[in-house]
Amino acid sequence: MTDAPFSAPAGQPTAPSTDQPTAPPLRPEARRSATDRMAGGVCGGLADYSGVDAVLWRVGFVALTLIGGSGVLLYLLLWVLLPPAPTGDEPLSPLERLARRLHAAVNGSRAPRPPV
Repeated sequence: MTDAPFSAPAGQPTAPSTDQPTAPPLRPEARRSATDRMAGGVCGGLADYSGVDAVLWRVGFVALTLIGGSGVLLYLLLWVLLPPAPTGDEPLSPLERLARRLHAAVNGSRAPRPPV
């Protein structure tokens, strides 16, 4: 036995060697969705992040709600903890303004002033 590395026989092409490891594909940041939303955009944002359809997330939250009531609490918690998606110039609802203020208070940052 030898400690010499394996080399291909003469005349056969070898695969090009890459010394740098390939970077794993980047995941998008977990955010609430601005486009796929029914209430707060939590399920749409989780769908974008995980690749699981938003309908399945919604069914999961409904199932958790029917089983023990934790689905509603978990949804509200994620609504506050997940940062909002960037929005255009459309006015924000009062609930969305409240969620953004709570998110800023939880994360210790100042909430941006929403357009009036």
